[in-house]
Amino acid sequence: MYNIVLVEDERDLNNLIKTYLEKEGYAVTSYYSGIEALNNIDIKADLWILDIMLGDDISGYDIIKKVREINENIPVIFTSARDKDLDKIIGLELGSDDYITKPYSPKELVLRVNNIIKRVYSKDNKKIFYKDYIIDLDKRMVILNDKDLNLTTLEFDLLYMFVTNIKKSFSRDDILNNIWGENYFGTDRVVDDLVRRLRKKMPLLNINTIYGYGYRLI
Repeated sequence: MYNIVLVEDERDLNNLIKTYLEKEGYAVTSYYSGIEALNNIDIKADLWILDIMLGDDISGYDIIKKVREINENIPVIFTSARDKDLDKIIGLELGSDDYITKPYSPKELVLRVNNIIKRVYSKDNKKIFYKDYIIDLDKRMVILNDKDLNLTTLEFDLLYMFVTNIKKSFSRDDILNNIWGENYFGTDRVVDDLVRRLRKKMPLLNINTIYGYGYRLI
């Protein structure tokens, strides 16, 4: 899951944009002031959305300079109530990827975010991010802190089923059919054992037990 950092001092607009982005499947960290953003400048981010004119003495320009000191490649979108060529030029010179003028449609901003994320992170399209885990679908590996967690084939298959169906409930029979195949005639206790092993190797996985039914990842 990609994390978007939103810096916008208009609270209603900030909350509205955050809602739209979260509905699109992004994790969103929002700040209402420039100083708040600067105090958290080293946050894990995949894209920043910066309002140029903030309520305090810090501008979006100040923030992007600090962002660029940490990582030159993180995409940045500027928003501004001023539709001036000079602002756009300054933004581009500081390394912004896009510029959108207020008032704008939240849907348009989400579309621009989608396009930039797809362009910048296209090489990661075969990777899934959950919490601090990197799930490499091609290599069938799960990485945490640069270490391979060495999942077995069945453990990886179960993980893939969960992370591609977050919040969906699966019965034990569903899991048996998806992981072992419809021709498996053993006991469904193997499901509980496999979930237990996966939880042990990946304790950050939030797998909920649905008693008398099965499991779901949230």
